[in-house]
Amino acid sequence: MPPAEKRKKESSPPTMGFSLLTQDDLYLFNEGSHFCLWDKLGAHPVTVGGENGTHFAVWAPNAKSVSVIGNFNEWDAARNSLRPTGKSGVWAGFIPGVSRGALYKYHIVARGRDYETDRADPLAFFCETPPKTASVVWDLAYQWGDGAWMQAQKGRNSIDAPIAIYEVHLGSWRRAADNRLLTYRELAPQLATYAKEMGFTHVEFLPVMEHPFYGSWGYQTTGYFAPTSRYGTPQDLMYLVDHLHQNGIGVILDWVPSHFPDDKYALNFFDGTYLYEHADPRRGIQPDWNSVIFNYGRHEVQSFLISSALFWLDRYHADGLRLDAVASMLYLDYSRRNGDWVPNRYGGRENLEAIEFLKRLNHEVYGNHPGVQTMAEESTAWPMVSRPTYVGGLGFGMKWDMGWMHDTLAYMSLDPVHRKYHHNLLTFRMLYAFSENFILPLSHDEIVYGKGSLIGKMPGDYWRKFANLRLLYGYMYAQPGKKLLFMGDEFGQWSEWQHEATLDWDLLGFDSHRQLQQWVADLNRCYAREPALHEFDCQPAGFESLDCNDSDHSIISFMRKGKSDGSIVLIACNFTPVPRSGYRVGVPRPGFWQEILNSDALEYGGSGAGNLGGLTADKIRFHGRPYSLEMTLPPLSTVFLKHGGH
Repeated sequence: MPPAEKRKKESSPPTMGFSLLTQDDLYLFNEGSHFCLWDKLGAHPVTVGGENGTHFAVWAPNAKSVSVIGNFNEWDAARNSLRPTGKSGVWAGFIPGVSRGALYKYHIVARGRDYETDRADPLAFFCETPPKTASVVWDLAYQWGDGAWMQAQKGRNSIDAPIAIYEVHLGSWRRAADNRLLTYRELAPQLATYAKEMGFTHVEFLPVMEHPFYGSWGYQTTGYFAPTSRYGTPQDLMYLVDHLHQNGIGVILDWVPSHFPDDKYALNFFDGTYLYEHADPRRGIQPDWNSVIFNYGRHEVQSFLISSALFWLDRYHADGLRLDAVASMLYLDYSRRNGDWVPNRYGGRENLEAIEFLKRLNHEVYGNHPGVQTMAEESTAWPMVSRPTYVGGLGFGMKWDMGWMHDTLAYMSLDPVHRKYHHNLLTFRMLYAFSENFILPLSHDEIVYGKGSLIGKMPGDYWRKFANLRLLYGYMYAQPGKKLLFMGDEFGQWSEWQHEATLDWDLLGFDSHRQLQQWVADLNRCYAREPALHEFDCQPAGFESLDCNDSDHSIISFMRKGKSDGSIVLIACNFTPVPRSGYRVGVPRPGFWQEILNSDALEYGGSGAGNLGGLTADKIRFHGRPYSLEMTLPPLSTVFLKHGGH
């Protein structure tokens, strides 16, 4: 080496040229195949040549220059510039002295136009609490204690397992006495204890990813790698998940790859171009929410979104992801009038890029985390949403049954005298019940925006409202499919959900609300205990109709069957306030049938009618079965009878 060159190299700072990014990283990112971007992009505290600092990297291909501004350099864009890394569009650099907790943004000067902007880091692990918008240098170090859960994760999340989900908005489930938001760590013991006492197997959080507008409930996400700081740090959220796992409760996270808000500090028009989204508003704007739609055909966007999904599963040990508004992704004309959308290359309305993205997403999720589930909120009849990609499906593990929800609530809101004319609202589901792996959702969406509470939808006087709601829950838990219930519905909250206030826990001082809560807890325990009620949730072998045609009496009866033990549970639902004695139902087996649940029991606030603990089958052929039971069906009730129970 020539002496001058040697002196030049020796005098260069030891941090010059350091990068966490390899050429392979950049190639895979631009190809759309880098699914661990959180390890490479964003802000990472590191030590280089004995000097502590932070390595920054951000994708901004249209930038003329990128610098890091923060509280460590007086937000001066001239002091800490990043360098482009080849033709990848990524700008990177190491800044000495910047440590965990530093506030920062990227100052971007666009190429070819008079445009400068300060942006939060799309890959930030932590953010300032809104309305502040800076990113925070952070790490993800945490000592997990949920090893036993993670080893059993696949079995606990299987479609053969009991899955009863308690849907929770962390900011309004419970609050402090002064209406202060509880932290992740404060919520952990309270939520774990309650979910366990209630018999729920999983909780599902409305999006915990950072979002600027609290009233969006998290569905307007800006931090795809950052939990909201409203409730604490990333480690605090990890503690919440860890604590739930240690108490036997799975955790599902709502995740929103369908759209993002147009806030000027976040992803929208990031580097002076439509980088993450489409330029054409007919493809780039979601009219329902006035938000921005991802460009799923762009390779780097695929890397970004799939990395985000895997990030929550990998670093936060989530057991599943529920994808919001999947229908809006699948259809180019979703909520659009003629002329306001652009057909695909074949002239159709299917979003081909989004379809391929979802298939690839699910392929990567199950390939990397076979013990989890992805769940689609898909409100149309799109075929094979929860079928494998290798047979042409979208590859989700499960799908919300929105049709069941709409039909059932429409039916239950009717005065019982009119229900016999709408019996098909109950029976139609069985034509498609096993076409997907369904979750039966009674979610937050059904008790907001003037829709009223669930108990408020029930007809009749005070007693009948509670009886109808117990009947609804009993029918829901008897039906094939996993279960989901929004917080507050388990004890019959009268008011619509308000995200700015805690639930009306004081209602549990009243017998009717406390008894309804007990009914839900007992349903959860029975559902988990009885293989017949969950093992074949997603397969027709576990369901057999007895009489679905008794519209005159508004009664349906059917059986659920177990796979592991051959057990049978008979369910009969009386949707009128008229008690039915001597009601005969055919059964396939002789002997004793134990009444294991009855929504009309006194302990649940019912009238106390029932079958005195059980019935012995008569050798009288009925409903095409060799034996039958002469049952008492209480008013507005669901009754469960198990063959051979004691």
